[in-house]
Amino acid sequence: MTTHEQQLADLRLLRRVRDRIDRDFAEPLDVEALARGVGMSAGHLSRQFRAAYGEPPYGYLMTRRVERAMALLRRGDLSVTDVCFAVGFGSLGTFSTRFSELVGVSPSTYRREHAGQMLGVPTCETSKVTRPVRNREAPVGGDA
Repeated sequence: MTTHEQQLADLRLLRRVRDRIDRDFAEPLDVEALARGVGMSAGHLSRQFRAAYGEPPYGYLMTRRVERAMALLRRGDLSVTDVCFAVGFGSLGTFSTRFSELVGVSPSTYRREHAGQMLGVPTCETSKVTRPVRNREAPVGGDA
């Protein structure tokens, strides 16, 4: 297999991993299990995934969970705790910390400020304008 063919094969495997994270974000997922699923070592998967998508698999998983949490919090009918567990976090503290890092405000503040704002807007459009900023780039003071 040529280098180019190997790169294409690796990209197909990375897409499978990304698709699994997108689909099963609320399930208990870890890098080792994701790597086993595509026949890679965890280290190799992390390096390749970061090169392809700009962040490691765990960071991508956390971003997916926070995106889904944002959608649930905007609905306004679930508590922050219910949302935390619905999207796959095992700890309210971890959820609040990660959410605040990515979004710039706490989950309860986000819920209070955004509940019901996107009613009637198609989900595909909502996700475009409410996607959290990755890699701790949320503006200081919550000016998102």
